[in-house]
Amino acid sequence: LTPSLCPQLIERSPKTLPRSMVYVSIITFVMGASIHLVGDSVNHRLIFSGYQHHLSVRENPIIRNLKPETLIDSFELLYYYDEYLGHAMWYIPFFLILFIYFTGCFTPAAEQSRMPVAALLLMGPSSLYYWYLVTEGQIFILYIFTFFAMMALVMHQKRKGLVLDSNGLFLFYSFIIALLLIAGWVGWLWNDKTLRKKYPGVIYIPEPWAFYTLHMSNLRPARE
Repeated sequence: LTPSLCPQLIERSPKTLPRSMVYVSIITFVMGASIHLVGDSVNHRLIFSGYQHHLSVRENPIIRNLKPETLIDSFELLYYYDEYLGHAMWYIPFFLILFIYFTGCFTPAAEQSRMPVAALLLMGPSSLYYWYLVTEGQIFILYIFTFFAMMALVMHQKRKGLVLDSNGLFLFYSFIIALLLIAGWVGWLWNDKTLRKKYPGVIYIPEPWAFYTLHMSNLRPARE
């Protein structure tokens, strides 16, 4: 449904992209989502076979024992298509379209800058959705740059006497709450040595699936 809704979101923008660029963005989005779904279908099947998502491909026992060893390179290639290429092709057009939609969410009327009760109730699920996109998709840099661009646009439009309407407020506040959820998630798992090894570097944001296979997957056999 998302690719079908993207053109309608873009139409809200006062400055729309060329139609050919819109089509290329949506096609790239669909291709990236398809690559991700194919990779995820294989990865979830591997999890049922004992694959541990909190470990790298080569460190997994069921992968490490594969013969011939060249098969490991194939699984690493699959992981690259799923986690890097697929996510880039999926999320870059998605957040670009969101930002273009956001540029059309300004109004000179202050009374329109209020959210109805239904929007307030939906803000929680919306924020959780963006939290999951960022953490599971490992797209924090893309997310934070989009958020900074939204903040800069809000300040720029404020100088012109324009304020966010209810749709813009909903998206902007969802991004803010999602950022707080990400900060809480990272703070909670900050001292987890196993996840630290899986996600080295300055930006440390563990995936929920990695947390599940590390800390939650053993609870069911223990209960049984």
